[in-house]
Amino acid sequence: MAVDTQDIPGIPAHLDPGLLPPMQLEALLNYPRALPAMPRAVTDLLGEMNREEPSPRRVGQLIGNDPALTTRVLRLSNSAFFRVSRKIGSADEAVALLGLTHVRSLVMAAALGSSFKNVPGIDLKQFWRYSLRVAEISKSLAGVLHQNQGNAFTAGLIHGIGILIMHIAMPDEVMPLDMVTPPFDLQRDAAEQAAFGYTYADVGAGMAEKWQFPSDMVSALAHQLEPFEGQAYDRLGGILHLASWRARAEELQLDNNGLLATFPDMVGLTLGLDLDSVLGKDPSEWSFSQALTAFVD
Repeated sequence: MAVDTQDIPGIPAHLDPGLLPPMQLEALLNYPRALPAMPRAVTDLLGEMNREEPSPRRVGQLIGNDPALTTRVLRLSNSAFFRVSRKIGSADEAVALLGLTHVRSLVMAAALGSSFKNVPGIDLKQFWRYSLRVAEISKSLAGVLHQNQGNAFTAGLIHGIGILIMHIAMPDEVMPLDMVTPPFDLQRDAAEQAAFGYTYADVGAGMAEKWQFPSDMVSALAHQLEPFEGQAYDRLGGILHLASWRARAEELQLDNNGLLATFPDMVGLTLGLDLDSVLGKDPSEWSFSQALTAFVD
């Protein structure tokens, strides 16, 4: 349901959907330059990993056949996220030490990192740092809730991809919104809904569906803003909701009072998580400088 623009302080009149017809969601998802094509190496890898009994040897070979993909996967494999006991030097080692679930996450992360290069109005280093924060927190929260940590990591990493796609496809409409409600503002989704009739979450879910991501991940992206509203009950979506709130709060440098005032308590309550338990899953370091090299060359 669209939000009245009058409900969002600071939304310029020219962003009112009644005055400026926005690009429709379907048109946005079919905009040729907005949605990067899935690299062939990634398509082949996902095909292998979606088999009932995927071959770890074949997965290692497919990664190794693409030097750029191999480099990015190894950068992430050796980052602090996976806390490996020794440096991983090949795709085969990554598969052996991390397992196929985590390697799937790394492959998707590497593909995204190579797909988005220049995005109007977006600091890509900030965007990927924020996304890595959400991925790490999502993974940690999934562990507490006995959910698949590899899926949570991947979903956290791509949960904001819709932001990039919107800036590529409709910069003239999105960038004025950035001036009053920046991309990582806690009210960003409401501002987008008011101005365009959809949000980055809708765009990201559409992208994931086109890239043939697992249906539970598409659902989590679609429901991340309201994971338990109406007929929806999406635990992974709830994890994304809490993780993205925490990462945005860090970007905004909210103090303790700000954290307490903005904590999504109903989502937390539904998952059995309070403010302290979510803050207890903060990354040990927030910069992720090593992992960032997989996304920003």
